[in-house]
Amino acid sequence: QVQLVESGGGLVQAGGSLVLSCAASGTFFQIGTMGWYRQAVGRQRELVATITRGGNTNYADSVKGRFTISRDNTKNTVYLQMNKMKPEDTAIYYCNAPLSGSSFLFSWSQGTQVTVSS
Repeated sequence: QVQLVESGGGLVQAGGSLVLSCAASGTFFQIGTMGWYRQAVGRQRELVATITRGGNTNYADSVKGRFTISRDNTKNTVYLQMNKMKPEDTAIYYCNAPLSGSSFLFSWSQGTQVTVSS
């Protein structure tokens, strides 16, 4: 059974940087589009960024120019470089593989907490 394991979260000051990693463990298979999502307290989970297997990217307006999503297909790992962070970036960050509609390939894992202090 494939599981996703996010890591790299932590506490950072506004203006700082963090790099998140998401690795798929378990039975190896080809994974298509991968994405990072986040959920702040009292808010719904929202899309942060996606990347196709070929490297095409898409970002939420709130993170454009500050965050960069990338992936290593040989390791089934996706990364999120977060720069110029803001307090409003504080959330639990998750990765998953979006499918058509609103469904996802994996069950949601516990994510990684990111806290940005002002």
